[in-house]
Amino acid sequence: MNRITPRALIAALTLSALANLALAQTTPPTTTPGGVPPTTGTTATAPTPNTGVPTAGTSAQPQAPVPVGAPVVAPPSPVAPLPPTPSSTVGAKPIVFGSQMFSGRFGAVTFSGFNPDYQLAIGDRVLVRLWGATGYEAVQPVDAQGNIFIPNVGPVKVVGVRNGDLNQLVDNAVKKVFRANVGVYATLEAAQPVKVYVTGFVRAPGLYGGLSSDSVLYYIDRAAGIDPDRGSYLAVDVMRNGKLRARIDLYKFLLKGEIEALQLQDGDTIVVPPRRHAVVVTGEVLNPYQFELNKPQITGTELMALAQPNPNATHISIVRSIGAERRSEYHPIEKAAEVIIQAGDEVGITADKYPATILVRIDGAHLGERSFVMPYGARLKDVIARLKPAPQANMDALQLYRRSVAAKQKESLDQTLRGLEVTALTGRSSTMEEANLRKTEADLILQFVERARTIVPKGQVVLASKEQAPETVMEDGDVVRLPERSNLVSVSGEVTFANTLVYTPNYGVDDYVDLVGGYTQRSDRNKTLLMRPDGSIAPSGTKPGPGDEIIVFPKVETKWVEVARGITSILYQLAISAKVLTTF
Repeated sequence: MNRITPRALIAALTLSALANLALAQTTPPTTTPGGVPPTTGTTATAPTPNTGVPTAGTSAQPQAPVPVGAPVVAPPSPVAPLPPTPSSTVGAKPIVFGSQMFSGRFGAVTFSGFNPDYQLAIGDRVLVRLWGATGYEAVQPVDAQGNIFIPNVGPVKVVGVRNGDLNQLVDNAVKKVFRANVGVYATLEAAQPVKVYVTGFVRAPGLYGGLSSDSVLYYIDRAAGIDPDRGSYLAVDVMRNGKLRARIDLYKFLLKGEIEALQLQDGDTIVVPPRRHAVVVTGEVLNPYQFELNKPQITGTELMALAQPNPNATHISIVRSIGAERRSEYHPIEKAAEVIIQAGDEVGITADKYPATILVRIDGAHLGERSFVMPYGARLKDVIARLKPAPQANMDALQLYRRSVAAKQKESLDQTLRGLEVTALTGRSSTMEEANLRKTEADLILQFVERARTIVPKGQVVLASKEQAPETVMEDGDVVRLPERSNLVSVSGEVTFANTLVYTPNYGVDDYVDLVGGYTQRSDRNKTLLMRPDGSIAPSGTKPGPGDEIIVFPKVETKWVEVARGITSILYQLAISAKVLTTF
């Protein structure tokens, strides 16, 4: 007789347990604990409502028993992220108006609230309570004959009764038996569980479970929504026994909140027909979407009711394709009622505004108003005429800052930085040692580029020419700064201790640098900027004056000539446009 060792016994028991576990996970029950057969015809990704039967693609988890007669309600669908907005898809395919509805949020919540117009149907569950001379409390399902049964009272026919009339109907039936001293309370506890077909141009046609009180939006959302490229949002049909029961316009729900409250039954079919006509609307509107039309052409007024133009909109532009030709139209928005929009048109709402006045901000040593409203086309001399300089203001160093100049400086800087990146990343090496050296330098250069990209230029306009500066045309948003008179000279960059010194007549650049400890070892003495308060650069050899700034540049230590030239150019741009010097 073979002898079974303890180790072999443990191994056999382990294998047996694993086999039983695998069998339990791969063999689903054919019926639910409540005797309800699994639903067929649903999509593969949605579990069968409350049946405990896993569908394809889901793991079998232990399910709580379902009580006999309990409503079979579909579990909430997973809620998807928020749908994209038109502003987040600039340049991409236009978003269809209405497609933002179906992201799982209707399908995630069933509607079981009190609807007084709901008509009771077979399968609904009614809570009945009696107190006083006799006591009774139970949840009664509406049976196949349309009745609920109350002990000592008998069957009460409730099918087809309005939910708002249910309590009075049951009270009248009870009072025929118990004429006094009996209180009655009856209410609809749960609507009838139903299964509804959703088909047509939806993303996932199928049979979906819910409640008869759930809206059409719930079932369409369970079917993953209407296909925005093919389906219609203007005519969603609800069919019963092959006949049209209702036609729903979802645009009315989106724009006005109106939707017909339907009471669905088992076997009803929601059909989404193909999309009819479409028009794309962009520009100055609250709803820049692709709209579906129920006829081949509409007026501009009808389209504006959908798109909702902004208050500053002035004109309607239309681009229309006729065969191989593209034709354009342009109309004032006041004449929208006379404009005909055809299917396939591309409609743009524009705001053709010309500035009548501009706003100029005053900063610095100024005693008057801080903002001037100037006529369009005003010049700097017009602004100067309205200034009230403080006694300490230095009018000879007047500064002008402009947003458009700052944008151009930033664009030029970014372009130079991109060129430096390309040069650093595409250099060739002849040996492994040279390749390793280039890689190390490239990493440092990329760090320098990232730091330089974070710097924002100030957008200063250099007013060096005292004769032509007053003729400078002002722009909206300009900032005119009156600096105070100063007897200080700033020294920064590659010096031992960057500081601000009192102006000393006849001192040169080297004299001021010596006063702050001299040049550092990394400094390049041949590259020193002397910047005036008005933003101009003094010629080499010029002695600093009151309010000037001395900037000492570093040496660019690299074996790449192109990289050294690029970094030097970037450092100059940073020093001039932002008065910042960053190194790597």
